[in-house]
Amino acid sequence: MKDVREANVILGIKIRKIENGFSSSQTHYVEKLLRKFNSFNVAFAKTCIHLKKNGGTIISQLEYAKIIGSVMYIMNYTKPNITYVVSRLRIYAHNLNTDHWNAFLCLLKYLKDTLDWSLHFIKLLTVLEGFCDANWVLDKET
Repeated sequence: MKDVREANVILGIKIRKIENGFSSSQTHYVEKLLRKFNSFNVAFAKTCIHLKKNGGTIISQLEYAKIIGSVMYIMNYTKPNITYVVSRLRIYAHNLNTDHWNAFLCLLKYLKDTLDWSLHFIKLLTVLEGFCDANWVLDKET
């Protein structure tokens, strides 16, 4: 192995050197996901997730699992701000319907609107901390 130059892309994540650290983004991956689900020209969406059990028509469980996996890849590496929505969509994978699909499309709209956002790692910070409340004790529907 030899050092040729600074890394530009690592495991599909674009790395860019900024003044006081690094930024990472998955713009190209999100664009690919938007094209895959014909959602590249969708309108603006702030947030929208109103999921309930057993509403609408049932859709393919396998396809939904693939979609959730794609979005989890984005969530894990460059967009931790979608963790709650993805976790809510994920718990319905065993009993999903068109309401959940519409919520997923809303998430795609949000990803499109935040396409140029990147995660910044500043040199001054030495510890990266993240917190997520992932229990569903208070969720009476599941």
